[in-house]
Amino acid sequence: MLDGALHGRLMLTVLGGLAEFERELIRSRTSDGRTRAKARGVKLGRRPILTVAQRSFVAQQRASGESARHLARVLGVSKATIGRIPPAEA
Repeated sequence: MLDGALHGRLMLTVLGGLAEFERELIRSRTSDGRTRAKARGVKLGRRPILTVAQRSFVAQQRASGESARHLARVLGVSKATIGRIPPAEA
């Protein structure tokens, strides 16, 4: 009876080790792929919601005292999106 419990524990240990090894392979391949993509000039991550011109507009308006809430409503984005854009230097 004790033999069966030991075999079961051995199987779980072996399978756990294989799963850990496979996870490390996946992590390594993913990291290599990201590195190669960056070398090719691929931009990773989410695309910006606002264009460069819109960001410039927001920075100028914030520098002149316009509220983030109003700008968010005008541009159709969240207040947090506007809040991440620093006011322009005067």
